[in-house]
Amino acid sequence: MAESLNLTKSKDRISTYEALLPQLDGVLSGETDLIANLANTTAALKQAFDFLWIGFYLVKGNELVLGPFQGPLACTRIAFHRGVCGHAYTTQKPIVVANVNEFPGHIACSSLAQSEVVIPIFSKNKKVVGVLDVDSIHLNDFSEVDVVELEKVVRLLERLHFRA
Repeated sequence: MAESLNLTKSKDRISTYEALLPQLDGVLSGETDLIANLANTTAALKQAFDFLWIGFYLVKGNELVLGPFQGPLACTRIAFHRGVCGHAYTTQKPIVVANVNEFPGHIACSSLAQSEVVIPIFSKNKKVVGVLDVDSIHLNDFSEVDVVELEKVVRLLERLHFRA
């Protein structure tokens, strides 16, 4: 198991994602525990990009419940129909919010968060089992590049834990 990542800070996010993904695959592929892999994924994304908040919400009953994360304290439970995470859950699609203050029903877990990207996680039978949530202190910090690359991270986790 790797104890560190070999990442060079770059203003080019694609290059950072391209360097991160194979290393993350190597770290996660040797571990069978979901929580350990979610925790290492958040740590790796935090190290690579230093976003304000990176974490997972997992479906438990009829709500999203906080899982492993990096960053300030977070909302513990989110109803399926509330906020950006709830929107990604109900639509089953990734969402990028350039300005969270303009998103109807946004849940302000941290007043520092200004933009957000959320990627749904699917089981083998195409049910949403959770979401990856990433918040930034900068407005309009996420683009289609982040969606595509974070979906690769989520597909890796799905392959290891949700498609068996």
